[in-house]
Order: sequence, then C-alpha cells, then structure tokens
Amino acid sequence: MAGTGRGLERIIRSAIAGLALAAPDLVSRGARAQDDPASVLLFGTLETGPSTFLTAGAKLALDRIDREGFVALATLGGGTRREGVGRRETASGAAVLGYQWFRDWGVIAAYVGLEGSLEALTTGGVTRLDPSRFGARLQGELWARPTETTLLTATAILDSSRTAAWGRLSWGWRVAPWSGWSAYLGPELALYADHTGYGKWTLGLHATDFAIGRFRFRTATGLQFEPESPVGPYVSVTAWTPW
Repeated sequence: MAGTGRGLERIIRSAIAGLALAAPDLVSRGARAQDDPASVLLFGTLETGPSTFLTAGAKLALDRIDREGFVALATLGGGTRREGVGRRETASGAAVLGYQWFRDWGVIAAYVGLEGSLEALTTGGVTRLDPSRFGARLQGELWARPTETTLLTATAILDSSRTAAWGRLSWGWRVAPWSGWSAYLGPELALYADHTGYGKWTLGLHATDFAIGRFRFRTATGLQFEPESPVGPYVSVTAWTPW
C-alpha cells in the first residue's frame, strides 16, 4: 500500500504526457472533419498549485454539439493535495446525461448521472486506501454574453460519492484581436469543499475562448486559499476541440 500514492502520481503524469502526444493526431483528425457537423467534443483540464487535479473527457450530442438538445458527458480525473501532515490522492470518473438550451444571449445546460471515486491517504510513509465510493452527480453550466463584448460563465457540481461541491464564476471583456488572438479577459472565483472537511477557494484572472489551430483554450492564474495552508499560486489550463 505504501506505493499507492506514488503510483497514482505516475498515472497523472502519464495522462498529461499522453494528452501531449495525442495532440498532433487530434489536430489532424479535426482538420479532416472541418466541414462535418461535430457531435463529439473532447476536452481536458489541468489545475496545479497547492493542490493538483487533471480531468479529461468527452461530450456527446445526439445531433450536434452546437445545437439545442440532449447531451452526455463522460469524465475521468485524478489529483493530489496536502491533508494535515500527509497527502491525499483521488481518482474519479463520472457519466451524466443532460440537456442544453441555446438562446440569443448564450447557452445553459443541466446534467444528472453517476460518479465513482477512489481515495488514498499517505501519512508518515504509510498509505491507507479508502473504500471506493459511488453516488449521484448534479452539474449545471452557463455561458452567457450579456453584451457583444462581455462573457459570464458559471459552473456548479454536486457529488454525493465524496459529498463534494465545486463552483466557479467568471466575468470577462473581449479584447481586440491581436495577430489573430482574441479572448475574454477578467476575474474568476472558485470554491470547493468535500466530506473530509477540506475546503479551498481561488481568486484569479482568466483568458477564455481563444483558438490555437483546431483547439480552443481557457487559462487562468491567481491565488489559492486553504484554511490550514499558506496562500499559494495556482494555474489552470483547459482545452477543447470537436472530433
């Protein structure tokens, strides 16, 4: 059991490397499908700082991902964080079904489904593997454009497998294109809490919805606050592309 934490860390690093190696193939496939209506969206997020978490997944639409209708999400993730004098590693997976509504001002979506998680706590060189947990997941998302040059995003997730809650709110102003680069820039606030009593919140600046080739990106950086740890910087990167 002592090697469980190190093993999970190796899995996270391998997943990051795998995403990097897969990127050229994704670009090639995306270029071939440029004129086809996309029904699948691939995405991945890496957030690193005092705590680190990596998530990868896919969004599937019955018709097209850019139209109103039923959609499904499948995600896999893993992460590590300090807990007291030790570290906690977490692996999780979720599958949810939902519906997305398109309006002139933006998109709103709601999902419900299942999530499972496996956690390990390492203290003093000894690792304790907790029993696997399964539960329900509720998720809501909002991408709204109150004006032609502003973007409001909100995401909320409730997970009963870990009795966890996560939410993020951001606001951005669109900057004028520079050498083909354009994004919404502004502040963001995120909160997280779970069954262990752990909680954190982050405050930072984001750049959302800019393109590099067939990929679109969201990046953010700022400060992460935890009750029992010193304030530290965090960086997050999200990428998505139609398949």
